[in-house]
Amino acid sequence: MASKTARSTESNSAAEGWFDGSLVAVIFASLLVILVGGLLQVSFGAFSMTLIEAWHAVFNPNVVFNPQAWNAFLLGGELPEMSRESLIVWNIRLPRVFVAILVGANLAVSGAIFQAVTRNELASPFILGVSSGAGLMILLTLVVFSGLSAFLPLIASFGGAMAFLVVYAIAWKNGTSPVRLVLAGVIVGTVFGSLQTAMFFFADSIGIVQSAIAWTTGSLTGTDWEQVRMALPWTILAMFLALVSSRQLNVLLLGERTAKALGMSVEKVRFALSGIAVLAAAASIAVAGIVGFVGLIVPHMVRNLVGSEYKRLIIGCMFVGPALMVTADVGARLALNPVQIPVGIVTGLIGGPYFLYLMRKQTQLGEI
Repeated sequence: MASKTARSTESNSAAEGWFDGSLVAVIFASLLVILVGGLLQVSFGAFSMTLIEAWHAVFNPNVVFNPQAWNAFLLGGELPEMSRESLIVWNIRLPRVFVAILVGANLAVSGAIFQAVTRNELASPFILGVSSGAGLMILLTLVVFSGLSAFLPLIASFGGAMAFLVVYAIAWKNGTSPVRLVLAGVIVGTVFGSLQTAMFFFADSIGIVQSAIAWTTGSLTGTDWEQVRMALPWTILAMFLALVSSRQLNVLLLGERTAKALGMSVEKVRFALSGIAVLAAAASIAVAGIVGFVGLIVPHMVRNLVGSEYKRLIIGCMFVGPALMVTADVGARLALNPVQIPVGIVTGLIGGPYFLYLMRKQTQLGEI
């Protein structure tokens, strides 16, 4: 009884003081990184601008406070008259920054949820087979059903969701467990990964292979307001559901036995939370393909900065994820200019050394 009371008191105090200086610092630092990265992103290209010119174009009041412009951006209406610089920035370059923000938030929050569901800090949005299912459907569409290429984002999301259901079915045995979910994810990921590799041998043109590689490695090249409109509603929904579910995520971390003692229906909650994580990951996959490591390293970084309370963790991920993604995309676009590399390669180059550092620094790594 005493320990239960102590846990309750600790939980209440954490809930009351979840918004403190460390979280504020993380939010402001992330916003600064996004602002600087966004200005760099919109300043360079075939039509070069200075940072000052880019700044004026981004904050042009004739665009920022123009309802017709926002109707065109968010609803697909007709663009109003604007200067050449503003047109290039707002219609071509800024959408890529906004897509990076949405993708980063989705992947980071999805990773945080999966880490709670599996109680493993090495889990990622794709640990339950989401990426492998999406990648297989992408390749299958490009190689076999090329006439459906226009629906590739929806098909990718559907593939990820179906793979998750397969993983859940494999892991089910009078309920599931974090260990069985992870093992089932590894099994499904291995099988689907082998099928993905096999599909490359049936591609009949180098263009299809290049397009498939771009999708399966993650790329923001060519994104525009259509991708923003596609991802924004689902991102808002996923972020809202994640915040609302923060209490359940905290309880799951206490372990199944404790969660059941507190009256939680663990399997229903675990499945629902996994559904939110899949929704967030699918919104990312639909517009950027499979971007690795963001959902793996961002929750870990935020946990080290603001603690493990899940409302704080989710809010931190909603800012740090976009900051990392915008920074990685600036590197992907400008590092080898004029050649643009998939942003997933950059996130992999960031994530690999970061986890090597963690492995060397921490004696225990894995279970939360």
